[in-house]
Amino acid sequence: MTTPVGGVGILAGGGPLPGMVARSVAAAGRPVFILGFAGFAEPAVIEPWPHEYVRLGAAGQMLSLLRQHGCTDLVLIGPIRRPSLRSLRPDAEGARILARLGRALFAGDDGLLAALVRILGEEGFHVRGAHEFLAQAVVEQPGVLGRVEPDEQALRDIRQGVRVVQALGGLDIGQGCVVQNGVVLAVEAMEGTDRMLARAGECRQPGEGGVLVKLLKPGQEKRADMPAIGPVTVRNAHEAGLRGIAFEAGHTLLMDRDACVEAADRLGLFMLAVTPEPDHGQFTL
Repeated sequence: MTTPVGGVGILAGGGPLPGMVARSVAAAGRPVFILGFAGFAEPAVIEPWPHEYVRLGAAGQMLSLLRQHGCTDLVLIGPIRRPSLRSLRPDAEGARILARLGRALFAGDDGLLAALVRILGEEGFHVRGAHEFLAQAVVEQPGVLGRVEPDEQALRDIRQGVRVVQALGGLDIGQGCVVQNGVVLAVEAMEGTDRMLARAGECRQPGEGGVLVKLLKPGQEKRADMPAIGPVTVRNAHEAGLRGIAFEAGHTLLMDRDACVEAADRLGLFMLAVTPEPDHGQFTL
């Protein structure tokens, strides 16, 4: 007799990706249960599915609910802001997990997420990457999407952006930056891409618009924080005066690829998937 496949638990932060993963899981015939982090998960995204809201520090409640709903696989998806220890107010299980995290609690996001993935595995769950359920959202091969292509100045800016993001990523700071005519207008830290784009728009220089570069950090645990771009990113890039977006082929989630390309074509932006070379600031098309 075939052993039934367990359910998939989605630990949901903000944005539309938790809903996209839920639809894909359900289409594959597997049960879905969403744990929405209170203050981050969007009700319109998670409430069509079996769900509960939990606060970040309530690890005991989280693990209990996931087990009650028969979840064997977990997906961590959607942005959250790292809370202060004072605001966490951990329950007993949460305090135990915080102790197991040890130094990772005070490391950058990559170290913390990698430790969380390890601990969830020790608790009997299999942590899966969102890209495993959203293969259609990943552009595997480098090249231009849509009708607009980057010119030589844009390609030079992308090379500079690759160097910057690789350096930032090596320090576990962020996944993106904006470069205009060789000048770095903004880099991404904990505020996220949209707020970085707003700052870049305020710093825009005369001349041709800049480019947004988004890459996976070197050595990043992509099961927990894969770079993502959606139609809102494209619109915000346009409002910031940019003329294109470069992102890493095979390691970026496109939320509604068709809508991203349509928006980019309509607004006159290029979308370019690249494969960066480690530590050289170069890439292949």
